[in-house]
Amino acid sequence: MKIVSMDTFLVPPRWLFLRIRTDEGITGWGEPVVEGRAETVRAAVAELADYLIGEDPLRIEDHWQVLTKGGFYRGGPVLSSAVAGIDQALWDIAGKAAGLPVHQLLGGPVREKVRMYAWIGGDRPAEVAELAVAQIEAGFTAVKMNGSAELTAIDTPARTMEVVQRVAAVREAIGEHHDLVVDLHGRASTAMARRLLPMLEPYLPLFVEEAVLPEHSRNLAALATSTSIPLATGERLFSRWDFRDVIGHGIAVAQPDVSHAGGISEVRRIAAMAETYDVTMAPHCPLGPISLASSLQLAFTIPNFLIQEQSVGIHYNQGNDVLDYLLDPAPLTFPGGYATRSTRPGLGIEIDEAEVERMARQGHRWRSPLWRHADGSFAEW
Repeated sequence: MKIVSMDTFLVPPRWLFLRIRTDEGITGWGEPVVEGRAETVRAAVAELADYLIGEDPLRIEDHWQVLTKGGFYRGGPVLSSAVAGIDQALWDIAGKAAGLPVHQLLGGPVREKVRMYAWIGGDRPAEVAELAVAQIEAGFTAVKMNGSAELTAIDTPARTMEVVQRVAAVREAIGEHHDLVVDLHGRASTAMARRLLPMLEPYLPLFVEEAVLPEHSRNLAALATSTSIPLATGERLFSRWDFRDVIGHGIAVAQPDVSHAGGISEVRRIAAMAETYDVTMAPHCPLGPISLASSLQLAFTIPNFLIQEQSVGIHYNQGNDVLDYLLDPAPLTFPGGYATRSTRPGLGIEIDEAEVERMARQGHRWRSPLWRHADGSFAEW
């Protein structure tokens, strides 16, 4: 079997899909994208295609090594995300060629269903408690919220209490039998995180995500000793070498993104490394259906898995949503807040190619929001 073509599709609301076709008629799909930099990743995929066209798609590990190391300059979100989408598509082809789901090729399932959580926003809206209740009523057992809007390096008592009160309102609304995840999104300085975390402890978050920016990851060990809240990070780390500097140094939960951190092949290795430090996995996934399907294939095989993010109905999905590009939405619906294990081959989903091609003609130019403080200076989003 040989790879004969690689095509990318910019589809709304903010995604990039990759289709790899083979000379035996098997097609694999991947989702190589950096949010707000989709065109840049698209160019990287095109460069990597020069090597892959004509190659055997089943030599997944060899291709991963060549694509990540063969260009001399290595790493970074653009290259790692390009490789991630290619890796997903190659695993999809391998599963379809074998007539098996990818998780069977990875050693088989360790669970029959995967716990999911739902987003409720939280940085701007005041109605987070009502949104949380709606998700619980929809069957989810856990929700995630942004903890704050923009924060200054050491913000006022009033802004500090806004964060605490918002979290308290959600905890009161959903009760003690459901879980709450708080995402600080790197908006807090180390000093603000040190102030906020003890104040959030009474509300028992499942974990707090990105308490500090990834460039300040060296401070996570000290933060972890100052709070009982489990700390999580990883959506902006792109390899096991990036994670080496945080796993074993204070975090309780690792959050690699299968569309950013080298794909299925690399996230599986990150999970194995995390397991040796008693760190669980809650993979990042606010993206489209291919990224989510890839995440679920991993979740069924990872022993130290905790919970899975998903983006159905997330506030970023304006105009188009995750299920719009599927011929059958069933694999990405979550009765009772869980994804059920499927035996469908490959990634377990069927992409609606006609819809992808139609929406790619519309395309998108999604960019990350730009926030500023009251004094006009840049604020972390």
